[in-house]
Amino acid sequence: MSPEKMQSRIVRYGDLIPCKTAFIDAHTPGSDQKENFTIIGGGVSESPDQHVHIADKIGFNIGAAGQPPKCRNSLHSHRTAEVFFVLKGRWRFFWGRWGNAGEVVLEEGDIFNIPTGIFRGFENIGNDYGMIMAILGGDDAGGGVIWAPQVIEDAQDHGLVLGENGKLYDSKQGQTLPEGVSSMPVLSAEQLEDYPEPSTADVVPNFVARYWDMMALADKQPAKVIGADAMLRDRPGFEVELLGRGSLGDNEQSHDRNTVLMPMRGHWRLDWAGTREVLNPGDTCAIPPGETYHLTPSMTGEASCYRVLKTADPAGLTRPNG
Repeated sequence: MSPEKMQSRIVRYGDLIPCKTAFIDAHTPGSDQKENFTIIGGGVSESPDQHVHIADKIGFNIGAAGQPPKCRNSLHSHRTAEVFFVLKGRWRFFWGRWGNAGEVVLEEGDIFNIPTGIFRGFENIGNDYGMIMAILGGDDAGGGVIWAPQVIEDAQDHGLVLGENGKLYDSKQGQTLPEGVSSMPVLSAEQLEDYPEPSTADVVPNFVARYWDMMALADKQPAKVIGADAMLRDRPGFEVELLGRGSLGDNEQSHDRNTVLMPMRGHWRLDWAGTREVLNPGDTCAIPPGETYHLTPSMTGEASCYRVLKTADPAGLTRPNG
C-alpha cells in the first residue's frame, strides 16, 4: 500500500465532519444540539446530509456522537451490537421502554457493550462538550434504528417525520412524504412486549468494563475487552482489545482481517507502508487485512489505544457469556 493510500485510511479527530440532522430527534428540545459522525462504513444516519469519511465495508461500522452538557440521545434500539467508549466527558446511559429500567455512568475510557433488543439512550452529564466513540455491528449496522414510540411522536410535533423508507422529511423546510411512502409506524403494544427491561444489576457486570481495570490487564499484553474469552464475553462480529504502553512491545503486527485503531490516551507512532504517522486521541485508522504495521507510544506518560478486529461471527444479537 502506498503512503498516500495509507494516509487516506486515517481520519483525524480535528477533521471529523458532524451532522446535526442525522436522526428523527434533531429538532426535539434537549436533543437538538447533538452531532453525529460516521467515520467508517455507512452508519445508521437517517439524513442525506451525513458525511461518511471512509465508506468501505469492513464488517462493522465506526462512528461517534458529540454532545454539549445536558444534551441527550433519545431512546432507540438496534438489531446488532452497539458499543461505546467515552473519549471525552462523563456520560449517563439509560435503558428501557421509558428509560427508567436501569442506568450506568461512564467515565473517560470506560466501555459499554449495550445489549441488543433494548431501548437505550445517553446524555452528556459533564461540564464540557463530550465525545463518545461507537462500534456498530455489521456492514449495514442492523438495518437502521428502531425508535421508542414517544420519540417518533415527539419528533412529529417539532416538524420531523420519518418515512417507512428510513429517510427523514423536515416540514420546516417544506418537505413532505413522497407519494407512495407512508410514515414509519410506531411499534404496537404487542411488539413492545419483545423489548426486555433489564435492571442495572443485570446489565452492568456483563456489559460494562472500566478503563483502569482494563489498563491493569494491558500492562504486558493486549487486554481482551469484548470477545469469546474476554472481560465482556460476547461474539458480536468483532472483538475489542485495549492496548497499553507494554502491550505490544517491539513486535510488528499483522492480521488476516480488517483492523481499526482508535487511540484513547497518549500519542501512538504508527509505522506502515514505508512511512510513519502519529495517531492521537480521537483519531481512527483502518488497516486492511494482511498489512504489516508497527505501533508504539511515541512519548512517555499514559498511553492507551482501542483495537477492533473483525471476526467470523455473524453480526447479530448480542450473545452474553460467549
